[in-house]
Amino acid sequence: MILDIGVVVVYMAGMLLLGWYGMRRAKTHEDFLVAGRNLGPGLYMGTMAATVLGGASTVGTVRLGYVYGISGFWLCAALGLGIIVLNLVLAKPLLKLRIFTVTQVLERRFSASTKRVSAVVMMAYALMLAATSVIAIGTVMQVLFGLPFWIAILVGGGVVTLYSAVGGMWSLTLTDIVQFVIKTVGLMFVLLPICLARVGGWDELVARLPAASFDVANIGWSTIVTYFVIYFLGILIGQEIWQRVFTARNERVARVAGTAAGLYCIVYGLVGALIGMTAKVLLPDLDNVNNAFAAIVQASLPDGIRGLVIAAALAAMMSTASAAMLATSTVLAEDLLPALRGGRSFTDVRVHRVITLLAGGAALSIALIVDDVLSALTSAYNLLVGGMLIPLLGAIYWRRATTAGAIASMLLGCLTAIGFMVKDGLAANTPIYAALAASAVSFVVISLMSRAGASDYRDTALPQPEAD
Repeated sequence: MILDIGVVVVYMAGMLLLGWYGMRRAKTHEDFLVAGRNLGPGLYMGTMAATVLGGASTVGTVRLGYVYGISGFWLCAALGLGIIVLNLVLAKPLLKLRIFTVTQVLERRFSASTKRVSAVVMMAYALMLAATSVIAIGTVMQVLFGLPFWIAILVGGGVVTLYSAVGGMWSLTLTDIVQFVIKTVGLMFVLLPICLARVGGWDELVARLPAASFDVANIGWSTIVTYFVIYFLGILIGQEIWQRVFTARNERVARVAGTAAGLYCIVYGLVGALIGMTAKVLLPDLDNVNNAFAAIVQASLPDGIRGLVIAAALAAMMSTASAAMLATSTVLAEDLLPALRGGRSFTDVRVHRVITLLAGGAALSIALIVDDVLSALTSAYNLLVGGMLIPLLGAIYWRRATTAGAIASMLLGCLTAIGFMVKDGLAANTPIYAALAASAVSFVVISLMSRAGASDYRDTALPQPEAD
């Protein structure tokens, strides 16, 4: 165990060192927020994949593999296909806009008031995403070091906050690449081969599991559809993902490297599901299937190697946490705070560092009081997709859409999601479907009833904004 702790300590120290190096490259606010819009294919692919594949997709996919077999890969498949569609379909117009946030698309199409309403929704989503990732980091640190939970949160989350704040997107890009490599090596080339070897090889795995475990639809089509509604669509509109798109040097980098990142996510999901299946054979009587990942790591790996895989799990969690923290601070700095300064944005990198520190502090505070991580994450995605998807699609594809329709759509979508989460529970499927229905109906009806805005499209396929 001492060797495992040593590996993790070296990893955490390395993240801080990379954060300091990123600080030296973040000389302008564009460097800080989008890495100077200058990432090549290697860096773009690695940071995109690392951002998407967090603790939920790593630990959660192993759990799904344990329970449902190979069909547990669908969660990561939904994420991966979302990345592919985003980079093949939306990257070109987004890169031409040279913006920093999702909500600035709504401002260009509709009005500044639309941006402010959507920014509140987006910031709430990003902040909750950061908090849930910090909780996952704290849980691992608590078990590994035997720390009180609140100290584990402050230490693990503090490291992420620090390197995110000092160098912004450049720090995140550099740490993401290392985290991408560690995740790939730790899970694909260490944990899976060792687990398969302990089972007795592929043929033995097939022999000892029921045939349903190898059915790609075993998890159920309703669950697969729900994954696509929540995660596929969520990827298409999440600030932390769009902010990665804005870092691409050009459209070709986004198209090629983004597609590669999406395919990697699908493979990652298959690997996670297979690890869960080996855990089902080796540890068939787990009291809590949520502990499948931790249990198989503890049971199958020797000291030192175990530390590498723990670092891989931390890497998955930290990459998502840092992306969500920067997304929170970017929305705050670019969309909300300028409204208090007569519309003037912040260009001083030092101000962005302070705002990112504050965003990280808020995420840590929420992490200390939130009990149910998965429910909090589901709530965040319900609000994001239910409130933001329809107005964003309408902004890009429907000329007749208006500011009033967009604002009504966001408000009614979010309120409907909240209402159904209270009524049916946070784990229910009804909130997202009801929210999308309410958002779509209100968007169309209110837009048709209200005054149409300017309808001349730019070459980005976005109309000119209405006046406030």
